[in-house]
Amino acid sequence: MNGWIFFFLMVVLKVPIAALFGIVWWAVHQNPDNAEQAGGDGGTLKPNTPHPRGPLPRPSRRGPHGEPAATAPARMRITGSRQHDRA
Repeated sequence: MNGWIFFFLMVVLKVPIAALFGIVWWAVHQNPDNAEQAGGDGGTLKPNTPHPRGPLPRPSRRGPHGEPAATAPARMRITGSRQHDRA
């Protein structure tokens, strides 16, 4: 029984690794189908035009030249006796 386990681990599991090395070797040694075509734009679909810039929505300015900062929302505090009821 130990002989078959050794054979499986040392031989059978190496077949996918050898196949991978074979595929990589084959891919490295392939010649491109269309080496270099004369002209062309390299496969772009549309001309390279800059993106039109429009007015961007800017947040309102704060500080000495703009509106003051918004006030903090009202806070609610729980008294000591009610804190124990919530826990």
